[in-house]
Amino acid sequence: MNEQEILNTYKKPEDKICLAQVLDKIKLSQTKNITQNTNFLDMYQIALVKNFLNKIKQEQYQLWGGYENAERQIFIALPDKEAFSKQTLKVVRITLPEEEKGKYAHRNYLGGIVKLGLKREMVGDILVDENGADIIVVSDFATILKEELKKLTRFENSKIEIVEIENLRKPNIQKEEIKIIVASLRLDNIVSDLARTSRSKAVEIIKQERVFVNGQNETKVSKQVKINDVITIRGKGRFIIKEITGTTRSGRPVITVEKYA
Repeated sequence: MNEQEILNTYKKPEDKICLAQVLDKIKLSQTKNITQNTNFLDMYQIALVKNFLNKIKQEQYQLWGGYENAERQIFIALPDKEAFSKQTLKVVRITLPEEEKGKYAHRNYLGGIVKLGLKREMVGDILVDENGADIIVVSDFATILKEELKKLTRFENSKIEIVEIENLRKPNIQKEEIKIIVASLRLDNIVSDLARTSRSKAVEIIKQERVFVNGQNETKVSKQVKINDVITIRGKGRFIIKEITGTTRSGRPVITVEKYA
């Protein structure tokens, strides 16, 4: 099958639109011999694009979100492997005044962007600390976002600047160790305990394509989870299966899990 025929095997209209945009960027990069990129993709779209690129045997690309393990990334079509530049992305940094430090959470920054009428896909990860936030954007959009943010009352006394992606304030990832007892290592059982919901609801979450195992979207409820697997449940968090520490008297596995706080 050619690329278009492979694209047509995807049934969801939103998937086809996303992949068609990726294919357009690839073709433009090849014909014009220039680098091309999409807007930011979420975790589901990233897994979708990786699957498509593998099927069409495309290797001249990069997925980049500004730092390792970024949740939102752009697809970059490259004329050659050496063409990739981290400068494709920049950071719009908000530094709060002293009296407002620690006042805002992630939802406040994202809410402000949405209030401005800006599309979510124009913005990558928003890394928040008590001093403010680093907002990752495509370089061409940095100046626009900087000027738009100044219009928000909540940031009128803040310092807003554009900084290079190398100066990104990396997130200080904290982890919490928890233990769960499951009927088996099937994905639906694991998700049920991690999301603190019923098994039937866990199956629904998996079927809604909200669960990722090692960065890949997983819809098979019976998939066996292994030690060191990273499980992400959209809306619930990210977890690492660390070890099986034993079994209960009834033979149910006891699992140690690291939860990203």
